[in-house]
Amino acid sequence: QVQLVESGGGLVQPGESLRLSCVASGFNFNGYILNWYRQVPGKERELVASITGTGHANHVDSVKGRFTISRDNAKSSAYLQMNSLKPEDTAIYYCNIVRLGVPYWGPGTQVTVSS
Repeated sequence: QVQLVESGGGLVQPGESLRLSCVASGFNFNGYILNWYRQVPGKERELVASITGTGHANHVDSVKGRFTISRDNAKSSAYLQMNSLKPEDTAIYYCNIVRLGVPYWGPGTQVTVSS
């Protein structure tokens, strides 16, 4: 069965960096777009970045130049390098794929940016 597991979150100060990881299993990882979303309590989940199986990446404007999505198909893993973190980046971060029209999510990892 499809499984996605995020890790790497934590508490950091503004301006610091974190690297999130997403390990996938149960499907042909190479063949799917991998997305990173984030969610703040009381708000809708927001798409942060996406990457195709061949490595073409897109980032939303609010994180361009600060966040970088990447993937290692050999390890069935994806990453989100987050630099110059801001308090407004505080959220639970989720990785996601859509397979046969069904969205799959990991349990999420909490990122808190605070001084």
